[in-house]
Amino acid sequence: MKKPRVLFLCIQNRARSQMAEAFLRHYAGDQFEVYSAGFEPAPIHPYVYRVMEEVDLDLEGQHSKGVNEFFNEVYFGILITVCDKAEKRCPTFPGLGERQYWPIEDPVAVEGTEAEKLAAFRRARDQIEQHILNWLESRVREEVS
Repeated sequence: MKKPRVLFLCIQNRARSQMAEAFLRHYAGDQFEVYSAGFEPAPIHPYVYRVMEEVDLDLEGQHSKGVNEFFNEVYFGILITVCDKAEKRCPTFPGLGERQYWPIEDPVAVEGTEAEKLAAFRRARDQIEQHILNWLESRVREEVS
């Protein structure tokens, strides 16, 4: 049986969508083909590596990708946007079976001290992890009922 393909979409694919991709791979990677992309891709923010290492997750093999790389090339069953801007700009993907929006504050946009910035990245990381766990749990409940 073919694995469902999941795309996490954000504007730059440099923080939230990268974290979501890593968490879903960690918790359920064998159940899905997991991707992330952005409308205006930029290199993964260094704090993303740092806060993900704090929870023993490695982003090895992940890099920023533009959403245009996937149009008419890869078909997704599940699309999850993790920021307001991506949700507003999001195109229609052919064959999409499920679409969700998880509004997570952009940690890259937070200004302040290094401690304040890291705290924002940790908040985003923890919110994304909780969204992933809740989503996976709801899928199991749906399968049982």
